[in-house]
Amino acid sequence: RAQAPSRLAAVLDVVELPRARHLLARHGTRILDRTLTDDERAYLATLGDPAPAFAARLAAKEAVYKALQVLPDARAVGWREIAVRRLPDGRPEAVLTGRAAQVVAPHQIRVHLTLSHSRDVAAAVAILEG
Repeated sequence: RAQAPSRLAAVLDVVELPRARHLLARHGTRILDRTLTDDERAYLATLGDPAPAFAARLAAKEAVYKALQVLPDARAVGWREIAVRRLPDGRPEAVLTGRAAQVVAPHQIRVHLTLSHSRDVAAAVAILEG
């Protein structure tokens, strides 16, 4: 009989849109280069107002990072090693590279991700399942 997967961690993170707008206005492309992958920056460049998507990606990266902390050696994971990719049907997917991928590899872990934003807040939930 197959055993149901166990949920290792579930984390919610939120980013206020005014904070995201402030970061973009104050730091411009430097903040994007520091926190986002090339693909994420390219996606934001297609948007008239990148702040909601930027805020959602910051929330997602933080939620995934916090969820990964149940695993050994996860503290060394960097911002650009957690990426958000849109699947063809529009759903978000967490893509782990570098140290983030190394941390989950021995544990056969799946990362589930959902994003949402309103006029004032972006939110992300990350669930680690293994």
